[in-house]
Amino acid sequence: MDISFTSAVVILLLVMDPLGNIPLFVALLGNTRPARRIVVIARECTIAFAVLLTFVFFGRQLLTLIGLSDSSLNIAGGVILFLIALRMIFRHPEGIFGDTDQIAGEPFIVPLAIPAIAGPTALATVVLMASRAPERIFEWVAALTIAMVITLALLVFAERVSNLVGKRGLLALERLMGLLLTAIAVEMLLRGIEAFVRQL
Repeated sequence: MDISFTSAVVILLLVMDPLGNIPLFVALLGNTRPARRIVVIARECTIAFAVLLTFVFFGRQLLTLIGLSDSSLNIAGGVILFLIALRMIFRHPEGIFGDTDQIAGEPFIVPLAIPAIAGPTALATVVLMASRAPERIFEWVAALTIAMVITLALLVFAERVSNLVGKRGLLALERLMGLLLTAIAVEMLLRGIEAFVRQL
């Protein structure tokens, strides 16, 4: 996955999907005091960042430990990303990550940090970046940091963005991001298949 720094930031933003997560955050934190809401969002973003950072540094070792190849990770990540992208384009009543109406009280880790921000696709993406170009590890950390700061800023102002753009505007943006994610998913699948065929 030979990508530039800017492309890495954009891809990470797409897979973390802060715009698509705005309705989820607004719904789950609707009854939370504004000051407390910012604390919760910052906490969940910090947890997601820590999880993703762990996979940047130790994802390669994890792959080696469980005997997974880059091609299998590419294919698996592409399939998961494709399914999530389809749910973004063709909106499902339960949302992208399933039913969240059962959550009572203040959410902690699930579903905001994981899987809303640090979902399987985001984890697979950072592992692929780090494993394909380990010499650029600090570049990937910087890209992840920038993407997370942007995500945090968008989610802190989630209610304002939601009111400004409206439900239809958010839906249109989410579908556009889903379309871009579909293209990335296909590219990941093709790279995985190509790597597998070369091994035969």
